[in-house]
Amino acid sequence: STMRKRKTTDSPHSSTDLSEGEEKLRLKQEVGLISGVSLIAGTMIGSGIFMSPEWVLHHMGSPASSLLIWAACGLLAMFGALSYAELGTIIKESGGEYIYILRIFGSFPAFLFAYTSVILVRPAGLAAVCLSFAEYAVAPFYVGCSSPQVVIKCTAAACILLLTIINCLNVRLATSVMNIFTAAKLLALLVIVVGGVVLLAKGQTRSFQNAFENTTAGIGAVGVAFYQGLWSYDGWNNLNYVTEELKKPEVTLPRAVMIAIPLVTCLYLLVNVSYLAAMTPSEVLSSGAVAVTWGDKVLGSWAWLISLSVALSTFGSSNGTFFSGGRVCYIAAREGHMPDILSMAHVRCLTPSPALLFTSAMSLIMIISGSFTSIVNFFSFIAWFFYGMTISGLLYLKIKKPELPRSYKVPIIIPIIVLMAAVYLVLAPIIDQPQIEILYIVLFIFSGVILYFPLVRYKCHPRFLQKATLHLQLFLEVAPTTRDAN
Repeated sequence: STMRKRKTTDSPHSSTDLSEGEEKLRLKQEVGLISGVSLIAGTMIGSGIFMSPEWVLHHMGSPASSLLIWAACGLLAMFGALSYAELGTIIKESGGEYIYILRIFGSFPAFLFAYTSVILVRPAGLAAVCLSFAEYAVAPFYVGCSSPQVVIKCTAAACILLLTIINCLNVRLATSVMNIFTAAKLLALLVIVVGGVVLLAKGQTRSFQNAFENTTAGIGAVGVAFYQGLWSYDGWNNLNYVTEELKKPEVTLPRAVMIAIPLVTCLYLLVNVSYLAAMTPSEVLSSGAVAVTWGDKVLGSWAWLISLSVALSTFGSSNGTFFSGGRVCYIAAREGHMPDILSMAHVRCLTPSPALLFTSAMSLIMIISGSFTSIVNFFSFIAWFFYGMTISGLLYLKIKKPELPRSYKVPIIIPIIVLMAAVYLVLAPIIDQPQIEILYIVLFIFSGVILYFPLVRYKCHPRFLQKATLHLQLFLEVAPTTRDAN
């Protein structure tokens, strides 16, 4: 059958016996409903809402059309998350798109996803958020001039190293950081929302007069505007990466989605309205950091609060991205698609520390040469290609295997809409404004073929890798794990 059978016996890289075979090493189920909502909302609310509004407005041309894009992005994220919630109740394993593609389509496409995600997509996303954190964190020290790039990149690197320590030490510590920073960023957004309400009450509505004037209608421009908007919603699928660490995943997963995404969507719309109440569209477009400009205009001497809030927000988002991104690497290694050392967990902390360290190293490399805007566009292109593949897998299961047990079902029209949107988001920018970088990305994805057949299909593993794995295992104090029993 197309659904791949799970291994019934433990493979060498998926389990081990400790204390004479009586205990199995596994990750703890530490993520409840509040932490689940924080993981989704805390990852979604990052740098995007503070940096993307000007780009959405730039591509759409008018305030009203940009607000429609923000609302449509929220609806699309909600539809995608509800579809993923059903997949998470059918396939109760961590790993998100990777594990769904593996179980539905098989080993080869799953390896291409893991290869692309672990080497490029996740580290690039983390690098982009950490770079935006660094820009806001160092800005107060360089008043009146632009911050040196070397200082920004060193600060971003320090952020990644701090996140690595937090996530390697304890899952509960990482989720506590997530909860605290999510509360802080929600408070910051509420300050902007309340400021906007006060401005509207005073009659500052000139940005909303003739609000559809100069609207852009090109399919490519709309597609790129969606990319910038959806970057701010990225993280809607994060809970699916840690399904095995959820308490009662069949209940927690759908509930967390239904609470977090509508909350974030409403906040984003109100924050954009507040920006446009304080500034004209031309002022928004000329602002390098729209939230800081808003703070200067509305809060006066208290404007530093916005820079602090953005720094806190992006740090919390980085933590959520790092938390889930390391799990993709860990699960792919557990299934034999990555080196065995990455499938292991620390024997005392019970965290997938080798996978987290690898993700950290790749992100540090991305920081050296990364720029925020290019990372967002190409990250979105790859992400929606694989989102579309995953959603088509859900449609296959709904049509061909309706008998599979699932505690939650989404109406079939919802994944169909998400699939159509994914196809549009992948093809529209290519058709309207083809760029050579997209060809490079496609070539990178399929370069995984060179590695797949010798290393995964035919298992040609050099002997020195086994010795290196053993030495790293001893040095990092890690051991193989068993997957969750559900």
